[in-house]
Amino acid sequence: MERASRGVRIVLVRARNPLNIGAAARAMANFGFDDLVVVRPHAPVWREARSAVGAEAVVRSARAVDDLLEAVGDASFVLGTTSGARRTLGCELLPLPELAQWFRAHPLAAARGRKSKGESSSGRLAVLFGSEKTGLSNEHLSYCHALVRIPTVPGCPSMNLGQAVAVFCYELARGRPVPPPATLRVHASAPAPMHSLEHVFERAVRLLDLAGYLKPKSRAATLLKLRRLLLDLELSNNDVKILGGVLAQLEWRIKP
Repeated sequence: MERASRGVRIVLVRARNPLNIGAAARAMANFGFDDLVVVRPHAPVWREARSAVGAEAVVRSARAVDDLLEAVGDASFVLGTTSGARRTLGCELLPLPELAQWFRAHPLAAARGRKSKGESSSGRLAVLFGSEKTGLSNEHLSYCHALVRIPTVPGCPSMNLGQAVAVFCYELARGRPVPPPATLRVHASAPAPMHSLEHVFERAVRLLDLAGYLKPKSRAATLLKLRRLLLDLELSNNDVKILGGVLAQLEWRIKP
């Protein structure tokens, strides 16, 4: 199978078992993916995973980071994986087999990860997998542009982490997102990466605090909804520059 990993990152959030991490790395290698980031992995040392036969290079090049934003900051599009059980989701839960079709229906999303003319850097697609015990939290899901589920049966919805990564990598490898149609603005600014969106988000939060909008009891839930709203806008780099400038001016004017 042709190498498929360019522009795609697999992110394991708080994975608990190094054997599962090794199995995930092997699944990535099977389908041509090699960009692995592990967020706050549990002991024992995850790099000692023995099940990564044939995927030693994936494990050696993998990065361990302390927080999710560090893992996805340069990504322009983030997918979260979840069964949807016991979660209040802020967006539609997409069955994995429909992912390629969904990308075709959302050309701006399909364009993410591709460099636009005149721009020096391109983003990437990051796919998040939660811990074996709890999955992704609502806060983790708030960083996702879309949520995807593997269509398991209701009686046994949860999958082993390595198996889930294998199924997802297979689907990505066989149904790569298609290039945007010719009608898309070819010279449009590239989609904004997550670290740029987070800067705008943090500035908006400071403004809302100054205005007294955020209440202590509902603050956490409101911030999750605000981040979801920001992602739904599908802002480009140019959009973020303009919005960031507007928010900066407002903050300067009203700050005590």
